[in-house]
Amino acid sequence: MTAEKTLECDVLVIGGGGAGLASAIEARALGVDVILIEKNFELGGTTAWSIGSFSATQTPHQISDGIVDTPDEHYDDMPKFSGPLADRDNPSLRRIFVDNANDTFRWLMSLGVEFFGPMPEPPHRKPRMHNVLPNSGAYIHHLGKHARNIGVKIHCNSRANKFLLDQNCVVGARCEMPDGTTNIHAKAVVLASGDYAANEELKAKYISPEVAKVDAMNPTATGDGHEMALPLGARVINGDVLSGPTLRFIPPPRGSIDRMLPPFKIVTKFMRLALKYLPASILRPFVLGFTTTSMAPELDLFSSGALLINKNGKLINEKPAELGLAIASEPGKIGYVIMDQNLAKKYSRWPHFIATAPGVSYAYLDDFRKTRPDIFHKAETISELANSLKLSRDELESSIQTHNQFGDIKILKPPFYALGPAKSYVVLTDGGLAVDNDHRLLGENSTPIPGIFAAGSAGQGGLMLKGHGHHIGWAFTSGRLAGRNAVKEARNNMAQPY
Repeated sequence: MTAEKTLECDVLVIGGGGAGLASAIEARALGVDVILIEKNFELGGTTAWSIGSFSATQTPHQISDGIVDTPDEHYDDMPKFSGPLADRDNPSLRRIFVDNANDTFRWLMSLGVEFFGPMPEPPHRKPRMHNVLPNSGAYIHHLGKHARNIGVKIHCNSRANKFLLDQNCVVGARCEMPDGTTNIHAKAVVLASGDYAANEELKAKYISPEVAKVDAMNPTATGDGHEMALPLGARVINGDVLSGPTLRFIPPPRGSIDRMLPPFKIVTKFMRLALKYLPASILRPFVLGFTTTSMAPELDLFSSGALLINKNGKLINEKPAELGLAIASEPGKIGYVIMDQNLAKKYSRWPHFIATAPGVSYAYLDDFRKTRPDIFHKAETISELANSLKLSRDELESSIQTHNQFGDIKILKPPFYALGPAKSYVVLTDGGLAVDNDHRLLGENSTPIPGIFAAGSAGQGGLMLKGHGHHIGWAFTSGRLAGRNAVKEARNNMAQPY
């Protein structure tokens, strides 16, 4: 039997996404020995899958545009995105986020991350959404490089599966690493393992068996940290809250240009200046050529009269918020968005956009025609549209007739349009582990569990993060704060042996 190996450090960070990298960098910057483990073959986590928006106030971009904004206004506006769920928010963590988001934003810029914006996103009263350039991979590129440069010891393909305990104190984790099982002993641990969007059991437990069947946008978001923490007495808050199931247009058949662009300084600065100064008529088609990838159609599109059909042409007759879940039970889990000329005209200009596009913020119907011809369909008759989609003409005509009979807004005026296929995904689960205001993981009776902190989705603690740019902002902000607090804990334990 092979003996288990041992590693030692001051702070162990579990997870190599945005929250984990931020924690590791902050801890290392304070002079302690840091190990970061990531179960995948490379860093990134759900951060690398995201659009990459970051919402914050008093940023250099806001100041440059003459926008007077405050964390207090941001604090007041965030619950507006949550609707009836607003009363389930954690106001203390929301306060921590909005008060620190600006500093985190500037910290990211200091590491080389470039942003364009701010862009408006009602019900924000002020433009606060900043889009990372050229894509969300820039976060991982710059933070990963910086972490290595300052001496963070990064181990990929290394999966934690159990916490090491000394009585009731977390003193490290047992990990499966490329060279075998390894016990990593630490003075403090930061859990930044992400959410459980790809964990069928946890989705079934906290949400529903139906949602459990929906694919995750990030297939490796398997809730490992949640499963490790629950035996310690940790608890999940808002476990039934999630982003999705949502429809997203399938990615283009080839890798998009934006994912191939390197986040080098010369590239991102050129993009930022071009976005700011070039005329929109020249710039927009170019930028959208590499940003309209796997974006989500806005639910407002369906409230305004668009309909969703499955791959056979059958009407998916559900409320807009339930369409993502409904399509997951249809053949292939895919569907098509159908509209007529009246809707096409409406969704051709602000404020009626079809999807959020990184870099330019919003994409309209004509943007899809120019940049995503693989999912854009136009026809003068319903029969021609059915042929373009390779589905039953009779089924499609019947679906439109049913929609027109019972819907307030009719699909009548040619030409007719279809966008798709679109597939159902769970983007994020918002069921985070309970933490206190110092990001310490809470156990029985809401008592902090010694030795462990949680950040990002794992340590969301009931904070509602609806609206673009809040999950990313929380990942980096909570990660930094948890890393600093973990160092304090580690130093308090320095006199004790590993």
